[in-house]
Amino acid sequence: MPRPLAVFDRLDVLEWQLCQRVTHFTLYRPWRLTLQTASKLGDWPVWVLLIAAQPWLQPNGAWRIMQYSAIALVAVAIYKLVKTRLCRERPFITYLGGVHCGEPARDRYSFPSGHTMHAVMFSVLVAAHTPWLLPIVLPLSLLIAISRVGLGLHYISDVIAGAAMGYGFALLSLMLMG
Repeated sequence: MPRPLAVFDRLDVLEWQLCQRVTHFTLYRPWRLTLQTASKLGDWPVWVLLIAAQPWLQPNGAWRIMQYSAIALVAVAIYKLVKTRLCRERPFITYLGGVHCGEPARDRYSFPSGHTMHAVMFSVLVAAHTPWLLPIVLPLSLLIAISRVGLGLHYISDVIAGAAMGYGFALLSLMLMG
């Protein structure tokens, strides 16, 4: 079994109580359903829709489809490499019974949050190319990030790391492809 970094052991101890408190809010059905919906949208549908809609959103939409698709593929490849190498257990696994899990996890490891990475990455790209969509994309992205901790799937530091990666990938995309 892969051994996580020692820093994760320390972070887990620092973050678990907050994760425990946050996940207890999912006992309220409307909030849990809201978080589950945001999480499902962050799986892929909303970002695929955003990519596919580019020709209708801006004049150079075909170029943006290529740009957004390319950076999304690069981001997923690097994200999966990091996630499978660092092997941080999800909070509901580490603190079985102490952190409520509000949704089945796709895999075992939590670091970094891929949902948050994509949410931030596409928010930055939207800000650069179609800022009039920000009133929709920003609240959704924030809710996606909150959902990952609220559903017991990630620690806060996982979400912060995913956000930093997403921001970095978006900047790279903007530098290389405008």
